Amino acid sequence: MHVRAVFPGSFDPVHFGHMDIARRAARLFDELVVAVYANPQKNLLFTTEERLALLREAMADVSNITVASYTGLTINFAKSIGAKVMVRGLRVFSDFDNEFRMALANQELDKNIETIALITDHRYTFISSSTVKEIVTLGGEVTAMLPPFVETAIRQKIHEHDGTGPAVRKQSGL
Repeated sequence: MHVRAVFPGSFDPVHFGHMDIARRAARLFDELVVAVYANPQKNLLFTTEERLALLREAMADVSNITVASYTGLTINFAKSIGAKVMVRGLRVFSDFDNEFRMALANQELDKNIETIALITDHRYTFISSSTVKEIVTLGGEVTAMLPPFVETAIRQKIHEHDGTGPAVRKQSGL
């Protein structure tokens, strides 16, 4: 039986934590679709097309991973591509509460699609896309958090915004 799974997210940008979960999920399933949510309710630095391109480059060496974008409910996208499993990543304990509620809601919407959560490698528990963007915005070092081509893309994008663009301006905390 061929099992297709979907790993959804905004991936703005993809980082080593995302890549860790995707690679490990790809070992568990025949096919993994890394799905970029096109319209999340967050400030985005990268367009959908840019996020797709960065993910495709990051996952190019894993033969059973494909990258796609979607809109609407994730569970509907999963169903539309024939996925039987939705993969979620957990970094810290607080992620569990949100992921647990989403899994229950998705289970209510479609009992035929299971949700599994993979705990990220301990080396990546502190990494989030918003943290990476903020560190780069403030001139910090992120080579331990993401591939060089992603860092280059972030630095170029932030330079385009001159540190005042909406995706950069609303980030704070470091």
